[in-house]
Amino acid sequence: MPITISIVEDNDKLRGTLAKVIGRAEGFKFVSDYASAEDALADLPKVKPEVVLMDINLPGMNGVECVRKLKALLPQTQVMMLTVYEDTENIFNALAAGANGYMLKRTPTKELIEAIREVHRGGSPMTTHIARLVVQSFQKPAAAMPQPAGGDLPELSEREQQVLDLLVQGLIYKEIADKLNIGYETVHTYIRRIYEKLQVRTRTEAVAKFLQR
Repeated sequence: MPITISIVEDNDKLRGTLAKVIGRAEGFKFVSDYASAEDALADLPKVKPEVVLMDINLPGMNGVECVRKLKALLPQTQVMMLTVYEDTENIFNALAAGANGYMLKRTPTKELIEAIREVHRGGSPMTTHIARLVVQSFQKPAAAMPQPAGGDLPELSEREQQVLDLLVQGLIYKEIADKLNIGYETVHTYIRRIYEKLQVRTRTEAVAKFLQR
């Protein structure tokens, strides 16, 4: 069965280009597109796509808030941010809201298609630059990290730390798998756990404090 995909993007030209790219890609099915978060939230619960590509800078409600509301309505839908923003605040806010991946609009078509497949498989695709920002923030000394209300920050396992270290060095998933002598899908599992823990650490309030310190 083809992977069903919806797009939330206010740029008409880019939205049309993405729809054509997805429609021509093997194993994909383009099902809907929206120019605003409000239109997307009104219709997506009926469409129920497996993957949503989400812009951040939308008219009215922004993409991060749209992700937060959409994940409450469609928790099984994978949402991948597709944006021009590569600053720490937008990345962390999007992840904390429930985004499953974060890619830049300048990503080559071939890489974007693979990222969509990856997020559908349960991975958390990010460009190398974005991943480096994420994992570097994760390596801040524990005392410097803001503590969310209600408990201590989760600790990384030894293997998760090894995967994290290799990510910081710029290795891609396949290289990490080869380096640690583990399966490619196992790497995906570890990466997912790391990002999930990061979301816990960087819930919206914690992210704001972290960025202001």
